Amino acid sequence: MAQTGTDQDATRSRLVEMAQGMIEERGAVGLSLSELAARAGISQGHLSRYFDSREELMEAIADHWFKPMADIMEDVLASDLPPRRKMYEFFARRFVVMRKKWEADPVKLQTYIEVGNENFEQVRSYIDLADHYLGEIIGEAMSDGHFTGLDVDETISLINQMCAPYCALNTMTMFMERLNEDKLARIIDAVFDGLSAQDRGARAVTGLRAA
Repeated sequence: MAQTGTDQDATRSRLVEMAQGMIEERGAVGLSLSELAARAGISQGHLSRYFDSREELMEAIADHWFKPMADIMEDVLASDLPPRRKMYEFFARRFVVMRKKWEADPVKLQTYIEVGNENFEQVRSYIDLADHYLGEIIGEAMSDGHFTGLDVDETISLINQMCAPYCALNTMTMFMERLNEDKLARIIDAVFDGLSAQDRGARAVTGLRAA
């Protein structure tokens, strides 16, 4: 009897969860399609119906891991919040999720971060999606008169740098104990109240001398 689409989706999800368990045991280095097939009790030929390559499996794992983050971003974008609040929620809600993962098992979270670093091409689409959604919020803010003189791409870059501890996982885990939502709110307020292309004096300093 042929599998239905629902059965195929369930099997694919089960395989992804099993692969994640293997990663949690010893990182991505030990993850192989042959061992996954053996653990699942199926042939490699059967496994290839779901994943043609290790890269395709890693992409499915990345999609599974980042889906809650994508859902959060989409919910924030679809909200009626003003741009300032929307940007805060955009960073804060994802940060809270990551903090809970860190509090529950920092070693497991670090393992997934290392796997992401090793398989950057498979997570690049999530980073691009986050930048796209941030750009949407920035566009709304610009319509209200914020970020004068800057274009969207430069503003995305500046805000990502300013908010890196709340969105870049490598940085987040380094400073997690010093991060909280109140500090993030102050950063977002500073971004909205002051970020523009205007030179207020810092760039005018020339000829700096070594101490």
